[in-house]
Amino acid sequence: MAESVNGGSDAIQPLLMSNTRIDDVYEGIVDYRGEKVSIGSNIGGWRSALLIIGAEFAETIAFYGISSNLINYLTGPLGQSTVTAAANINAWCGVVWMLPLLGAFIADSYIGRFRTIFFSSLIYILGLGFLTLSVVLSSLMSRDESLSNEVHETSSAPFLVILFFFSLYLVAVGKAGFKPCAEAFGADQFDERNPEECTSKSSFFNWWYFGLCVGSCISRFTLTYIQDNISWGLGFGIPCLSMLLGLFVFLLGWRTYRFPAEENKENPLSRIAKVFVASAVNWRSSSVTTSNQEEGIRMSNNQLRVGAHQFKFLDKAMIDIPNSDLVGSRKGGVCCNIDQVEDAKTVLRLVPIWISCLTYAVVVAQSMTFFTKQGSTMNRTIKQGIQIPPASLLSFIPLTVIFFIPIYDRLFVPLARLVTKNQNGISTLQRIGCGICISTMSMILAALIEKKRLQTAFDFGLIDKPNETVPISLWWLVPQYLLFGLAEVFTMVGLQEFFYDQVPDQLRSVGLFLNFSIFGIGDFLSGFIIYAIDKITTGSNQGSWFSNNLNRAHLDYFYWFLAALSTINLIAYLYVSKSYLYKRGSLV
Repeated sequence: MAESVNGGSDAIQPLLMSNTRIDDVYEGIVDYRGEKVSIGSNIGGWRSALLIIGAEFAETIAFYGISSNLINYLTGPLGQSTVTAAANINAWCGVVWMLPLLGAFIADSYIGRFRTIFFSSLIYILGLGFLTLSVVLSSLMSRDESLSNEVHETSSAPFLVILFFFSLYLVAVGKAGFKPCAEAFGADQFDERNPEECTSKSSFFNWWYFGLCVGSCISRFTLTYIQDNISWGLGFGIPCLSMLLGLFVFLLGWRTYRFPAEENKENPLSRIAKVFVASAVNWRSSSVTTSNQEEGIRMSNNQLRVGAHQFKFLDKAMIDIPNSDLVGSRKGGVCCNIDQVEDAKTVLRLVPIWISCLTYAVVVAQSMTFFTKQGSTMNRTIKQGIQIPPASLLSFIPLTVIFFIPIYDRLFVPLARLVTKNQNGISTLQRIGCGICISTMSMILAALIEKKRLQTAFDFGLIDKPNETVPISLWWLVPQYLLFGLAEVFTMVGLQEFFYDQVPDQLRSVGLFLNFSIFGIGDFLSGFIIYAIDKITTGSNQGSWFSNNLNRAHLDYFYWFLAALSTINLIAYLYVSKSYLYKRGSLV
């Protein structure tokens, strides 16, 4: 699906010589005491990575414990409308997945990943504690009002609402530092230029997502039931305890972790930013090839650098303008070297892939909102007196991942490797494309099932009775959740590995932010699309597609719209991925 320009073993050999093993130690890697790590030592590897996966497992329980059932809390105890609640959730999720840029920037540029994980975990726990406090106080006030048979606004109610949303966004700040750094720090425990550890690193991303899915599955099964049937306060308090446990597990391994050696390097983001500044300042300069540019086009062995023919306007960042007072001159300190320009091109090559994955993120956003609201209108009884919480169906997504990840890692990859000769079975871009295709099919299926639900409501005369249960089993929704899970096996894991592997080495945390930002922007886009469609359709004869009365709404039309959008997006993705050039030395 994509072209790789690796240049053969001779091109990779210098990297092996300079970046991995010299005098029986790993270059650029130290232990917690700042000493170099010897080859074959018990520092790093799977033992350390598993502790970090354990911390992520606990964080996942905490995050999905508050997010999975959030739509029902907002439309229930807080009394918000469906559209308002969906908009608030999309906005919050957008911040959750966009804010990691801040955490990644702080980690890669200043304090490192370990410290970022530690301090962000403390903020995370504080946010969860405040969230639990706001829910408990709100519950106590509601109980007092019920006992006194009075219904009135108290002066503290607005404060509790403010505290609730403040706590939610404090959780977002904590997750911003934890999420990109924990995954990057876990992958850092393997040396990618050691063949055995390189294979382990690729497998790490599969098992990382496996642990994440086990955690979310547990959270969605147990905590949503506790929230719906026992207590919202307890259902929000358990995630706080889980995050505390996760921090404890993470700190257990601090003596075994591998850390990047601290070197006096300039800010990696500013290095790349200078390329764009210098190329803009020098844009009128002659395109005559300088010695710097010639070196940028060819390596020492006279082989073309990856993507040397792409984004040639950035090559002007290497032009030295003698006796110039321009900020782009060497006198101004902005004239860039070859490595800077190549790093900038590497980042720029990611942009088309990033854009072409946004529609997938919009599709994913629906599982947290409208899928759950659909389920709340359907027959959820499995035994007399026992009802399934609609949000618990989200568990089928991680259950599918849990089932298929081992099959993918232990069966599919070895078999595919025999055919493709690719160490990872198929390329990461091929893996992502498969997931986008499956998610498109899930939207088609969701539209058909919603049409059946609406028809059932019409047949039983329930169109204007939104509080009545539609006599159609909740289990009809399971297939669309299963397809979502199968899509995640391919796309979610593929995106994580792709953006970690394809960014410059100094920007690994930022690379994972690029992955998360797809879903942040996707949530914002989802909120905007829902708002726009609601405004357009509210005045129509059929009414809003997102009416509070879901029996009069038309979520099926919305799902068909997303299916069409996904099909167009898949075609665009296939086009841009086919021409993508992988970074030199990556395992594609």
